[in-house]
Amino acid sequence: MFKSLKSDIPASIVVFFVALPLCLGIALASGAPLFSGLIAGIIGGIVVGFLSGSEIGVSGPAAGLAAIVLTAITALGGWENFLVAVVLGGVIQIIFGVLRLGIIGYYFPSSVIKGMLTGIGIIIILKQIPHFFGYDLEPEGADSFIEPSGENTFSAILSAIDNITIGSTVIGIISLLILLLWSNVLVKKGKFFEIVQGPLVAVVVGIIFYLLTKANETLAIEASHLVSVPVPDGLDSFIGQFSFPNFSVITRGDVILTGFTIALVASLETLLCVEATDKLDPHKRVTPTNRELLAQGTGNIISGFIGGLPITQVIVRSSANIQSGGKTKASAIIHGFLLLISVLIIPRILNYIPLSVLAAILFIVGYKLAKPSTFKAMYNGGWMQFVPFIVTVLGIVFLDLLKGIGLGLAIGIFIVLYRSYRNSHFLHKEGEDVDDGKIKMTLAEEVTFFNKGAILKELDRVPHDSTLELDVRNTKFLDNDIIEILEDFAFKAKERNINIKLFSERGIVENPDSFISFFKTRKKR
Repeated sequence: MFKSLKSDIPASIVVFFVALPLCLGIALASGAPLFSGLIAGIIGGIVVGFLSGSEIGVSGPAAGLAAIVLTAITALGGWENFLVAVVLGGVIQIIFGVLRLGIIGYYFPSSVIKGMLTGIGIIIILKQIPHFFGYDLEPEGADSFIEPSGENTFSAILSAIDNITIGSTVIGIISLLILLLWSNVLVKKGKFFEIVQGPLVAVVVGIIFYLLTKANETLAIEASHLVSVPVPDGLDSFIGQFSFPNFSVITRGDVILTGFTIALVASLETLLCVEATDKLDPHKRVTPTNRELLAQGTGNIISGFIGGLPITQVIVRSSANIQSGGKTKASAIIHGFLLLISVLIIPRILNYIPLSVLAAILFIVGYKLAKPSTFKAMYNGGWMQFVPFIVTVLGIVFLDLLKGIGLGLAIGIFIVLYRSYRNSHFLHKEGEDVDDGKIKMTLAEEVTFFNKGAILKELDRVPHDSTLELDVRNTKFLDNDIIEILEDFAFKAKERNINIKLFSERGIVENPDSFISFFKTRKKR
């Protein structure tokens, strides 16, 4: 883990600057104390980072849970009651890991995972445009199309254009130019530019710009357009920011239900992010998913105990880590310590960072997730790849992350069923342009009730006064529904003068008396 610190430390700094506003923004969007988002980010980096088997995944508070948290805090009667649900959610996640339910993530089609990455990239860019121009009405980290203020993603962009803050826009543009110059030109000029990352330089320039323009009427940036980390007056004030669960409500049904909901949604989002980050990993390492559930569950128990938001693995931070050259879990762990140190030592300095600078950094992250070449590659892969991909992308952009993935998965399942319908059998005449009345049908290795329609359709098309050669020699599983169809067809075949030859591993049987009896005997053997 410590052999790649030369790459992991610079990457952790970038992840830190990406994570900081997201931790605060998600807490704000969730109706929770701002400090709770930082707690979740710290625990996600340090605790989950140590326990996780993922080398490049980064965990913290997730936007996908913001709506659940916002509703649950009120429904459960307060923040301390909600923290009990977070602890219970962590316990349930550990149970999921023990039961080896991490395998669920492997059943999501590749096209949906790629659509998720691309959709998140697009939504990052769209959601950061208002912050780039100094229109900070909505908190960082929101991912739903309809925003808390009632605006949607696109109306917020139009509002931002009508309410441009000059200072934020100027330093946003400067930061974007620094990032592009650093990644495309300077990084090739020497090791210094590889070690010192462009985002760090952009943040430092942003702080200097804010301090130098404070007295300038045109370029001055107001506090509402800066990072807003809670600043304690002393040690007692800092400790006072922690909250603790009210365990007297642990037996309440609504608390248990909320805990289960958190565990289910957090586990699903984590497993999808694991699948996505493994695809982005240049070394193609495979994360042990059950261990990941155990790590996330432990993180949520600790986070809930000290007043933090629920934790999941987060694709925005994970992709920023990969794009910045992070190689091992040291990057995620160091980013957690950076969050902790910054909150303890330099909260006031962090509050000098313009949000437009961080928006510029997230633009680069979003673009690398949603490159135009991805759309071209998926389109060239055929409609069965492209349709679930584009449905997932549009669902994420116009609804939210989980609904978009759900739509893409539904389309993916439909395509699997369609392919199963098409590939249940092979049917052809013996020889080209031969009209000798012989038709051969070869059943697939596994034939289920999904294939009923296709096989029934083909059997009905077998002409009168012909011979059907039915080959089941390679068929390992034949559903009872299909056997019943063959039984019914045998009765119709006599009326249509169709001769049936059944080819099986037991030889050739001509016009079997009963398909049900034949396959029942075959199963026993």
